[in-house]
Amino acid sequence: MQHKYHLTISIAVFFTSGLWGLYWIPQRALENGGLTGGWGTVAQYAIPLIVFTPFIILKFFKGKSTGIKLPLIGLLFGGGIACYANSFLLTDIMRVFILFYLMPVWTTIFEIIFFKQAPKWQRGVSLFLALLGLFIVFGKDGNLPLPVNVGDWLALLGGFLCAAGAIKLEEAKNEDISSLLYSFFFYGLLVTLFTSLIFSDAFGPLPDIVSWISMLPLLLILSLVFFIPSNIIILWSPSKIGAGLFSILVLSEIIFGTISAAFLANETFGWREGVGGLLMLIAGFSEILLTRNKN
Repeated sequence: MQHKYHLTISIAVFFTSGLWGLYWIPQRALENGGLTGGWGTVAQYAIPLIVFTPFIILKFFKGKSTGIKLPLIGLLFGGGIACYANSFLLTDIMRVFILFYLMPVWTTIFEIIFFKQAPKWQRGVSLFLALLGLFIVFGKDGNLPLPVNVGDWLALLGGFLCAAGAIKLEEAKNEDISSLLYSFFFYGLLVTLFTSLIFSDAFGPLPDIVSWISMLPLLLILSLVFFIPSNIIILWSPSKIGAGLFSILVLSEIIFGTISAAFLANETFGWREGVGGLLMLIAGFSEILLTRNKN
């Protein structure tokens, strides 16, 4: 049965994800400020982890769930976002979007495999519109771009992991949001450290102390004002509206990202981007409207 605030939650996911379409801007700013190596991403996980740890310790002594026992959610979703964040540092913005946002395809496949849940016709409509929009935007010369560098592969892996994480979040209906958040930041931090060390040649050296100090205000604002609140919505919503619909709604990020990249990064914005973005917008709302009156 649908959540009584199904439409409100769906709209919140749509616009929160849209803001993530602008996330490449501070990521590039951190890199230009000297935080190479994906260490800016590491800090964005570490700062919320430090903020939440006293509260989690208190929960632990009260015998409540802390999120440490939810490694799959943290490694999958936290790791997926970490791969997504770092991919902006290693490849073109547009390539990140297309490769990461194959996520609805992965999610639908996972639902079929793990939930034995055949897609309904409403999902078919929204998925078709979403993929058509993606193809129009990125399918120049009749082909979608294939991974050709580390950044491409991180974007593709990030979408795959987030899709799997959304499935696990859909199952975690009884977990409170603080436990989900702590799992996300704790295990996501491990993944960011791992990728920064493994791909150190591509990312660059460990930043110096001057770079850390100069970028600290931006890191604090980004971590506390954006990263925590947006992830509360992102982590909480799949269990309320379903992982499949969630993966469609987050396509709104492409709309915001494509437009911002066109104006701020001198990347192409023409009829393909306009029509494709409109189709993705329709895809995001079609499943909501087609299923809102069904139990």
